[in-house]
Amino acid sequence: MTTQPDFLTLLGFGTQGWGFAMLSGARMTLGIALASFLFGGIIGTVVAWAKIKGGRLVKWFATAFTTVFRGVPDLLIVYLFYFGSSSLVAPVARALGNPEVTTLPGFLAGILAVGTVSGAYQTEVLRGAFWTIKRGELEAATASGMGTLLKFRRIIVPLTLRNAIPNLGNVWQFTLKDTALISVIGVIDTVRQAQMGAGATHRPFPFFFAAGIAFLLITTLSGFAFRRADAFFRKDGTRS
Repeated sequence: MTTQPDFLTLLGFGTQGWGFAMLSGARMTLGIALASFLFGGIIGTVVAWAKIKGGRLVKWFATAFTTVFRGVPDLLIVYLFYFGSSSLVAPVARALGNPEVTTLPGFLAGILAVGTVSGAYQTEVLRGAFWTIKRGELEAATASGMGTLLKFRRIIVPLTLRNAIPNLGNVWQFTLKDTALISVIGVIDTVRQAQMGAGATHRPFPFFFAAGIAFLLITTLSGFAFRRADAFFRKDGTRS
């Protein structure tokens, strides 16, 4: 009777181990999470500013954006971006002479989907952080002769970040966990790699346990980084 490899052998880096494969999946997860969070930060900044300073129609569209992408389940958003992209990508690809291209690559669709959802949440975090700035600080900056760009760089951005970082840390955690959803569109991330290992060895528990540990390690280390960033911005009140 063939002896099955033990837990450590199964997840190790030997000939029977899946250690390198799981590390590769974890790198993919972290890369997609970082790209999605940064993409969401761009969206969040633009939409938050639209809600704060935009006209009535602009504010309506900004509110509709956050309502939709915070209200629709994230898994559906992933499916909509992945399968919906074919209506745009396929005609363009055919026009460029590449009829075999019918949809966005899974990792790109995943970044766009998860990043957009992250952006909807970051919008509200940044908007709320902006409104915590004391009006007197903005008025003092204007009275001292600061132009719009200088005031934005030296007053608005530092104070908004200082107030937003704790909640942005929470959004990062959600964004990281949302990356697990992109395994459904074929991206070989931590969860997908665990599924492949479980299917090949018929021992699901070690692989999904390892995937959980990988997520826990990333969230713990990144949580420490956000706490350090929060302490940095609060150390002397305002960094400018």
